[in-house]
Amino acid sequence: LVPAIAGTIGIIAMYSAVMSSYAAAYGLGPEFVVENVRVEMLVSASLFCILVSGFLNPRANLAGNHGPMIPMIGMIAAAGGHPLALAILLGGFGLALSLCKGGSRLVKLTSDGVAGGLLIFLGFVGSSGQIKSLLSWGSDINMGYAATFILFISIVLYAFLARIGKRWLAIPVCAVTGGIIAALMGAPFEFHTTPGLPNLNPAYWWGSTETGWKLGMPTVEHFIASLPFALLAVAMWSPDFLGHRIFQEMNYPEKAEKALMDVDDTMTGCSVRQIVGAAFGGGNVTSSWGTYMIPAAIAKRPIPGGAILLGSICIIVAILGYPMDIAIWPPVMTIALLAGVFLPLLEAGMQMVKDAKSSQSAGICIFASMAVNPVFGWAVTMLLDNNGLIGDKDRPNHLTLADRIIIPGLTLLVCLGAMLAVGMIPGIPALLG
Repeated sequence: LVPAIAGTIGIIAMYSAVMSSYAAAYGLGPEFVVENVRVEMLVSASLFCILVSGFLNPRANLAGNHGPMIPMIGMIAAAGGHPLALAILLGGFGLALSLCKGGSRLVKLTSDGVAGGLLIFLGFVGSSGQIKSLLSWGSDINMGYAATFILFISIVLYAFLARIGKRWLAIPVCAVTGGIIAALMGAPFEFHTTPGLPNLNPAYWWGSTETGWKLGMPTVEHFIASLPFALLAVAMWSPDFLGHRIFQEMNYPEKAEKALMDVDDTMTGCSVRQIVGAAFGGGNVTSSWGTYMIPAAIAKRPIPGGAILLGSICIIVAILGYPMDIAIWPPVMTIALLAGVFLPLLEAGMQMVKDAKSSQSAGICIFASMAVNPVFGWAVTMLLDNNGLIGDKDRPNHLTLADRIIIPGLTLLVCLGAMLAVGMIPGIPALLG
């Protein structure tokens, strides 16, 4: 139940961020945001949380949101991209990679040092961003002291839960406490989302320039403009999946291998979910569901039970509407993401850096991620690490030529090409448009 609640809070926040970014980019109103979030919640909950991960494939983690792609939404629109074209390309690339077992291969080629550095960077940057967001909220309502007090109480609560071995309760306990404190201190809050059901007719969303997205069906130009973003999103899946699987490996009992998420099955689920969700009108860019998996791994629970509960809760929340307003209220949302995602990521990364060899790989990964971005940091460090240029000098002796050079080299080239096309390399303007 706890991971299910945590996943619900996290996904409402993420979906709202994606749809708000799209609405700003395409000039759509707030009613579009609410309805599209509801579409995504109902599709992901009923078809993929309950049916796929709950019953058909218990080793496929839930298909959630691709957080690192949220800042790219404006760039996608500016480059002439189309949400449906992006979804079709992303789903196709993801299926191709999963069918050739590419996802699990990349995970195996990522050493503990590289993975640890990646998790430390993501945890630190994410934590810093959420803290700034909460402090900014306090400043905007002239209650900066409230934000500071909520952060202080959350730190104490998180430390206490970790001390008594109940860290898996962090999201609901800290998030609810943050909301209660904000309300008691008089922070403004209003309900806006009333009960209802979204339009699930694909023709409404894509069939006209007067309804839904108001974009119509994608053209060849839209597919070309969306291509580098789709490549980048799929390239970012492997490090994302890697972080979630590591949490299970670190927390599950040694004999629980059959309960660990299968990276390729998860990639297949995410790919199909991306295409199906978009067909019904959704605009989410999907990935492994971190706000569910991380607390579920900490709580030592397998995927299916929580998936069924999470899907059921999401359906109820999407129909009622009112709980969505609570979940995206900054004292609730930022504290939930801090306590349930980014702090555990930071801790897990530090636990993986066990010796001088792994610390060297981790340090280079963090440095490269800071200089460019975490996808580049992961790709370039994996190539260096697998060839013994950093980290364990004996590592190349246990790897084939494909594992040392061909696969890591191609991965780096694909990532670089996609990032150059969309302008993600600092100092180099976008090559596309």
